[in-house]
Amino acid sequence: MNSAAAALRRRLSLSRSSLHRLLSSSSADAVVVSVPSSVPHPTKTAVAAKETTIKPRIPPKLLFRHLMGLSPDGKVTDVFYYYIREGYSFTDADLNGCFRGLRKFRRYQHCYEILQWMDKRRYNFSARDHALRLDIVFKLKGVAEAEKYFDSLSPSFKNRFTYGVLLYCYCKSLMSDKAAALFKKMDELNLVSPLALNNLMTMSLNLGRPEKLPSLMQEMKDRNFPISDFSRALLMQACSMVNDIEGVERVFEETNKEKCDWSIYSNLASAYFKVGLFEKADSVLRQLEEILRKEKHVRSAYLFLITFHASAGNSDGVFRVWDSLKSHYPGCHNLSYLCLLSALSRLDDIEALTKYFGEWNTSCQAYDPRLAIVVLRAYLSNDMIDEAKLFFTIAGHKGGALCFKAHELFIDYYLEKGDIESGLGHVEAAVSQVKKDLKWRPAQEVVDSFFKYLEREKDVDGAERLCKLLRQVKCLDSKTFLSLLRIYVAAGKLDLEMRKRMKNAGIDISSEHKDLLDKVCRK
Repeated sequence: MNSAAAALRRRLSLSRSSLHRLLSSSSADAVVVSVPSSVPHPTKTAVAAKETTIKPRIPPKLLFRHLMGLSPDGKVTDVFYYYIREGYSFTDADLNGCFRGLRKFRRYQHCYEILQWMDKRRYNFSARDHALRLDIVFKLKGVAEAEKYFDSLSPSFKNRFTYGVLLYCYCKSLMSDKAAALFKKMDELNLVSPLALNNLMTMSLNLGRPEKLPSLMQEMKDRNFPISDFSRALLMQACSMVNDIEGVERVFEETNKEKCDWSIYSNLASAYFKVGLFEKADSVLRQLEEILRKEKHVRSAYLFLITFHASAGNSDGVFRVWDSLKSHYPGCHNLSYLCLLSALSRLDDIEALTKYFGEWNTSCQAYDPRLAIVVLRAYLSNDMIDEAKLFFTIAGHKGGALCFKAHELFIDYYLEKGDIESGLGHVEAAVSQVKKDLKWRPAQEVVDSFFKYLEREKDVDGAERLCKLLRQVKCLDSKTFLSLLRIYVAAGKLDLEMRKRMKNAGIDISSEHKDLLDKVCRK
């Protein structure tokens, strides 16, 4: 077994015996797995020997969990070949389920790899499958590649599903001319759907053309399409953009108040709030709260209310909706707590922020560094530097993205305070944690701020220290040397080796560099 496969096996933490125990309940559901000869893999020979063997099926939930556990650079095929080597199988239906689950979590690269695997096994894609694949190609590679994929489809697969996704690609990319031309062709082919018109409406809003939505809504009615709450919500947003409150209210009155989506209420409240009708906005929010209190709704409705109340400075409303949310969703959900902590940070309620972070931290099933970052940012914005340091000491052992983002927050804090020494200390700490599979580099505006301060202080040693750190993360470029040269000139110091240093770093010397080098390298 090669090193990559061995690493995967350790990550999965499943021995052959434990796999047999875990999967024994599924052994009756046996299928034949055939691995295509065209798929290159270091264990190809070993796999081929098992191709025609009847194998127990891996539980789909277990397969999906391991795919979800892959890092962004991880390979789907590593998981598939691992199970095949262990003597287990999975069906096309299992792969479809994993694909849809990964797509829900925006794991588009891994979705694409599943499609490639299925393609090489000569899976018979339906028009719907091609539409999903077209969507993934667009999200990963852009409009041009999506167009190529659509053009490669046989005529039988160019139907309302694939045409509809291509139209979505144009609308999402705000390509109004191409969207209009494609919509016209879809109309000629009798492929227009309510979704197509919704995409055009969304594009018009994003382009700042709210005046186009009433005519698109009328077209939907003329075609006898059912008017969804989503369409009404778009029209309400268009009216709100031009401060047409009567228009917003008119659309609201057309809806079925007992069955309409919560977004109808949220758009009405947002429209009132925008024009300063705060009492009306609060009345609508309380109506929505009452609806949510009586029956369980989607989590996003509660999160909207929490965010809205926080924006309005209404802490009572935040806690009231939180209690309602917890009564319907009692578990420890990361996204819910992230929304609450963000709201409390906006309200500057540090005591409650600390309390609810502790509540989440002791009961969460999967650690999400974003929540810790919300707390750390709140401490720093309130100049609670001692609390921030202590918090980072406790939470920082989680490592990874949390450490890098935390260091960035400290760097920004110390730059604002003019404490360059402490700021450079956090740059050094971040650089020391960079690994092959864990990359980081400071933002350009942060680097510029450091150099600006160092030039003002004529601090050549500090500038060289920063350059050494930038070299370690491979971002020592032409602009960096330009800043370094300016600091040397400001300090009146020389470095006769500077030209050689720039040449060794592969830096092209511009006229601006040359003028400064003449001053820094003069004998």
